[in-house]
Amino acid sequence: MEPARLRRTAIAVLATVFVLNLFARGSGETYTVFLLPLERDFGWSRSELASVYALYLLVGGLLAPLVGLLFDRLGPRLVYTAGLCCLATAFLLAGTLSRLWEFYAYVGVLIGVGVALNGMVPASALLSRWYRARLSTAIGIAFAAMGCGALLFVPMTQALIGQLDWRGSYRVLGFAMLAMVPLVAFAVPWRSYVAGDPELRRDAHRQASNGGTTLREAIRTRRYWGLATIFFFTSTGMYAVLPQSVVYFIDSGMSPLTAATAYGVTGMLSVASVSSSGLLAERFGYRRTVSVSFAGTAAGILALFTLSFVPHFALMAAYVLVFGLCMGVRGPIISTICTREFAGTRVATIYGTLYSTNSLGAAFGSLMGGVLHDVTGGYRAGFLFALCSIGVAATPMWLVRKLRNFK
Repeated sequence: MEPARLRRTAIAVLATVFVLNLFARGSGETYTVFLLPLERDFGWSRSELASVYALYLLVGGLLAPLVGLLFDRLGPRLVYTAGLCCLATAFLLAGTLSRLWEFYAYVGVLIGVGVALNGMVPASALLSRWYRARLSTAIGIAFAAMGCGALLFVPMTQALIGQLDWRGSYRVLGFAMLAMVPLVAFAVPWRSYVAGDPELRRDAHRQASNGGTTLREAIRTRRYWGLATIFFFTSTGMYAVLPQSVVYFIDSGMSPLTAATAYGVTGMLSVASVSSSGLLAERFGYRRTVSVSFAGTAAGILALFTLSFVPHFALMAAYVLVFGLCMGVRGPIISTICTREFAGTRVATIYGTLYSTNSLGAAFGSLMGGVLHDVTGGYRAGFLFALCSIGVAATPMWLVRKLRNFK
């Protein structure tokens, strides 16, 4: 294949996984704007509603290793198509829900399955077949789809709820996912995408002949558990805050649309930081880039904490700016370290187990945020819990030698 054609195919692969990530994760994040209408209509407690979001994240985390295995065995066409079918079914059924268990089943379980099948595990596996020198940048762009999805879907869904109510909005999301299914199943040239760059394919064959890194070998290393610690506690801290942020802004006196837009802008700002995190890490070092991002995340949480004492728009804007610019920076860096440190034919399976800790931490943080709100009657305990989690997440990049010296 000619170099120009290889470059075009690599760009097409990146664009495809970006769009699929955008639709999957963006639609999943719409949970935040359905929280108040469901609470109002059914009288469910905040912890009950937060636990549904926690279940969605937990399902995604538990499935991540299986998704990596399915990708290695069955390929991307079946994985991505099945994911979109799950999302379409989940949203269409959610438009009919009337009981809490249905909310758990449709939004917690089915959307969790759909997002996992269309998420970063298959995306990282595909990109590692096409990118070497710029792998961290490519993964960063794919991660940025999450922020773009939040920016697109969250305010749009809030506006839909104002026009169609929450049931009609769920149905619109369902039909949008359904329309994507035939395109992904039949219009995408998955066979050429899976083949990968010939030079990288030869490298993979050489690594396979040498055995490569197995999952059993990976989990015996300190760097594996260091990456897992960063993933788990970063997500714990972030998701103790994020799922309730829209409601928190409304409780602080902001309008629903302003609150939803703030959530979307936070995601938009993360697009810039996530997509550039690879370049920043290559320029300033991985440890320094990660450490600065953690400091910014902590500053954003402190702005939210202060907002509970002084409800002022400027504090919300400060949170959106600082938190958004640092949100997601760690994900592409951890993914890059994983794909380089554990390179081989089993990298999707290894990365799937690591990514599961990210989702498990998000589920734990989301649940704790709701529980602490119900127990204390406010948000401050949740913010303090988030700050402690971010502090723990920052330590492996300084204490684990392989991570501290990674270049």
